[in-house]
Amino acid sequence: MKHYSGRSILGPGETVSALNGASFSVGPGRTLALVGESGSGKSTLALCLACLERPTSGKIWFGGRDITALDERQLREVRPQIQLVFQDPSSSLNPRFTALEILAEPLIVQRKGGRREMRDQALTLLERVGLSREMASRRTGEFSGGQRQRLAIARALSLAPKLVILDEALSALDCSVQAQIANLLLELQSSFTLTYLFITHDLAMAAHLGDEIAVIDRGRVVEQGVPEKVLRAPEHEATRRLVAAVPASNFTPRVPRAF
Repeated sequence: MKHYSGRSILGPGETVSALNGASFSVGPGRTLALVGESGSGKSTLALCLACLERPTSGKIWFGGRDITALDERQLREVRPQIQLVFQDPSSSLNPRFTALEILAEPLIVQRKGGRREMRDQALTLLERVGLSREMASRRTGEFSGGQRQRLAIARALSLAPKLVILDEALSALDCSVQAQIANLLLELQSSFTLTYLFITHDLAMAAHLGDEIAVIDRGRVVEQGVPEKVLRAPEHEATRRLVAAVPASNFTPRVPRAF
């Protein structure tokens, strides 16, 4: 659970419940698409999972440990393993830095290797997300929206995380670029055995990327299952509203993978 205490000029205000019963699990190398309307608690959940907000109550199990019970020193060890990619890369990428500096910064902070090793790793990551090495000296303002999101994804991968949280990471892009980035995410997941939490309001994209879909409504996960089941036979009213907003022809559920 995650509650926020409001304040007013007269003193403490009403307590707002952002999360209240958001229970789910996602296995290694899998994608859980978390779908919900605006204000349903998706982004609050992302911040709690990334150890950027502490939940009011409840537990978050990661790598066999309840990370809600860790102190700040222990959390510093966990945070590199959980990375966030936001909707708007412009707000999360330093405009004064070159692409190379953006990718090297996490490595410098975590003291991962020497200068040449960091540079080589940064250049390799650029190529892995479909950007050329010649772009390494460019600043973020010289990239298109799709290229900036590729750069943000590369930065998220720089510390070899186990979990990548994609918080509306495709919603600001046009349809053709969305498809390109979605395919890139699938390719990277296969190459690095990444676990994704893909947070979105777009049920069609959730069906394309997710091994499972979880629907969150008013801070509570109200339905979870494989895309085919959730899309064809939604059980909760919140899910039915989301399904009704998308033409059936737009649903292309991901082909199940064998492990």
